[in-house]
Amino acid sequence: MKRLIFTLMICLAAGFTYAQSSPADSTQIDTTTTHKKHVKVKLGFGDDVAQVNVNGPDTAYHAHKAPGFSFGITFSRIDLGFATLIDNGSFTLSQNNKFLSYRQWKTSNFGFDVVQFGYRFNSAFKIYVSGGFDWTHIRLRDDITIQRNAPVLTYVQDSIHYSKNRFSSSYLRIPLSFYYRSHEDDRGNYFRLVAGPEVGILLNGRVKQISDENGKQKFNDDYHFAKLRKGVFVRMGYGIMGLYAKYYFNDMFEDSPAQKGLRNFSFGLTFGF
Repeated sequence: MKRLIFTLMICLAAGFTYAQSSPADSTQIDTTTTHKKHVKVKLGFGDDVAQVNVNGPDTAYHAHKAPGFSFGITFSRIDLGFATLIDNGSFTLSQNNKFLSYRQWKTSNFGFDVVQFGYRFNSAFKIYVSGGFDWTHIRLRDDITIQRNAPVLTYVQDSIHYSKNRFSSSYLRIPLSFYYRSHEDDRGNYFRLVAGPEVGILLNGRVKQISDENGKQKFNDDYHFAKLRKGVFVRMGYGIMGLYAKYYFNDMFEDSPAQKGLRNFSFGLTFGF
């Protein structure tokens, strides 16, 4: 997975460099009298990326963001923050979930989008659906091993100490975004607000442990993580950086009654949105 992410980031960075070689939001004047519906293909970093007119060179774009559909390969909405477990409305884990006690400052959420399709109504408002990846890494405090292929989420207490004991899930994320931006200020920046629902499809669960006795170990399983998670998100900020928060309505784990009501809340910084 790390090699896949690294290769993807290199490709997207190359695409961004190529896109930057031609000006985005061109201010050329269209001298033709034929009105065409615009479909724009986007390639680059963030939402405001270089645009390629698939209808040919006769139509140019203006800085005021004309209405129309767009499809893009992108590297945007990069979330980097903390993940928090909420146990039936409480930030304190119940007795059934004490084994999931975690180190808050080392329990993280990371994600980004790689593709999007949407419609812009005007310079201020658009909607789009996108696709990307999302990881949640829970840094466990106790020296335990979450068991694979178990009928419910369970663990064993180990006699060795782990310098790292990480319990992770990875999802394909599919958010539907309602996007608003203010008028540009004197420096060309503007306030952005993006919110909407998000669906996640489980890709994998993993336990990663490091100890003096066993070295580095990785175990993959679904670990009863919800195969389909549903939630909402909000992002707001100024320029290319802002804040985000995400909350999922369904339980983190399924087919494991003791974990009923245990949910995931994430928050932190977002870039390129």
